[in-house]
Amino acid sequence: MSDISLLVQRLRRLDACAVSDALDKLQLPGVVTGLPQRSGPGRIAGRAVTMKVGPGQPPPGPPRHLGCTAVELAGADDVIVVEQRSGLEAGCWGGLLTLGAKVRGVAGVIADGPLRDVDEAMAYGFPVFSRSLTSRTARGRVVELGVQVPVTIGAAAGGEVGVQPGDYVLADRSATIFIAAADIERVLETAEAIVAKEAAMAKAILSGTPIGQVMGGQYEHMLEN
Repeated sequence: MSDISLLVQRLRRLDACAVSDALDKLQLPGVVTGLPQRSGPGRIAGRAVTMKVGPGQPPPGPPRHLGCTAVELAGADDVIVVEQRSGLEAGCWGGLLTLGAKVRGVAGVIADGPLRDVDEAMAYGFPVFSRSLTSRTARGRVVELGVQVPVTIGAAAGGEVGVQPGDYVLADRSATIFIAAADIERVLETAEAIVAKEAAMAKAILSGTPIGQVMGGQYEHMLEN
């Protein structure tokens, strides 16, 4: 098993809140909210295969629908991350792409834009998180502007995060988290330490220790350096 696969496995064992706390402690960006889970059984994690979608001219060459290249590049340790922040109501991900990604074993999709064919994604049990839903096709409205290029995810009011190909991604029903590849080791170590401390606190509560005592100074100052 590769080092990358081991890092992805460690990330999958953590929830978004623990990793968010780790980013706070390390004073790093990366938290994006407002991308609810539309389908699939739960948490996903992997490395980002990025795609940017918007109005413009399709790339030269034979016609090729947006998303196909990203699906063909991605595998079990990958999450496809799509930017479609043009403001146009046009799907940036849809049913056949979902099926293709599922067949490839891709971990999931994060779409900052409209998702099409949500019922198909639900039927396939494939994890997709998206900004919104639509029935409107991309055809004639938006095109693929690039694959494995830098993208920006998140609303300006809630915090925007720049995502590079190969960054690490974690998403669950609380939030979507992006971690730069250069920071993944220290973020994992910090989040794992936070989880261990909170597990000890939960054990104390279950054993009868008053919650006010458990969640006192130790909890309030846990993220301080």
